[in-house]
Amino acid sequence: MHSLSRLLLKTLRPSARAFFEEGRAEGLSWPELLHGYAYARWPYLYIGIATGRRRVATLLLLPLVLLLARHRPVFPPKDKPRPDWADSYHGKAVPLDEATRLVSVNRAVELRDLEQVVPYSLARDIVLKNPERIALLDCPCRVVREKHCEPVSVCLIVGEPFASFILEHNPGRSRAITQEQAVRILQEEDARGHVHHAFFKEAMLGRFYAICNCCSCCCGAMQAQRHGIPMLCSSGFLCRVDEEACVGCGQCMDHCQFQALAVRDKHCFVDTDKCMGCGVCASACAKSALSLVRAPEKGTPLEIRKLLESA
Repeated sequence: MHSLSRLLLKTLRPSARAFFEEGRAEGLSWPELLHGYAYARWPYLYIGIATGRRRVATLLLLPLVLLLARHRPVFPPKDKPRPDWADSYHGKAVPLDEATRLVSVNRAVELRDLEQVVPYSLARDIVLKNPERIALLDCPCRVVREKHCEPVSVCLIVGEPFASFILEHNPGRSRAITQEQAVRILQEEDARGHVHHAFFKEAMLGRFYAICNCCSCCCGAMQAQRHGIPMLCSSGFLCRVDEEACVGCGQCMDHCQFQALAVRDKHCFVDTDKCMGCGVCASACAKSALSLVRAPEKGTPLEIRKLLESA
């Protein structure tokens, strides 16, 4: 079996071989690695099936879909606690400044088992190899929709082996960019009111691999969140309103992707249960009346510099 797997690996492209070899070194099973290969090799088909946009493909691949759902159930029985879909695939909201720092790392990083930062039972490592290598990918969640938000080139695949895999297998939908270009994309998406999420996935070697810039109308994870599948977790911050500076213009409401803001009596109010601390509302406020404050009850922020200093 070992010699057969080595033979099969030789038939793959270099980035795919690197993915499988690193995955095996990390102890991932072959089914999980094949899952990750399919996810990164055919992201538009994968997300199309997951969001219900590719019904014919879903029917054709129904046995595989059911097997995956059994392995990581979307809604596991409460009397049988086990890792579910959200545990294996999730995103953490990160404000613009932290997202910027995350794509600006210039050295190898190995941070394991960040349970306090990434509150899921699986996929909570940050392991960055060649973090300067970044691929800009057309967002699968947007592309699979007939009517979608623009632009589509907003998904940042960070580090190896992921960036090279995406570039090699999706050349028509991706391109290599610099860290400076990645920062500019984050700034532009922030100005559009789109939320930065650091994504982690069990099948992607159980670690962080991408920053997606998400809108509630297209993002599959945000829609899953609204339907009770907790694929997203808070940044660890909450929005705070300076009542003296706020004029109740409502501009922040237009930018909030989580419907956490409301204006009453010419003042903005925050629904702390809905607020994910993404910070796009604060960026949009012309009066600088909104800011982010630490909220321990919302978890620990993903602050890469502090994590590196304490490692």
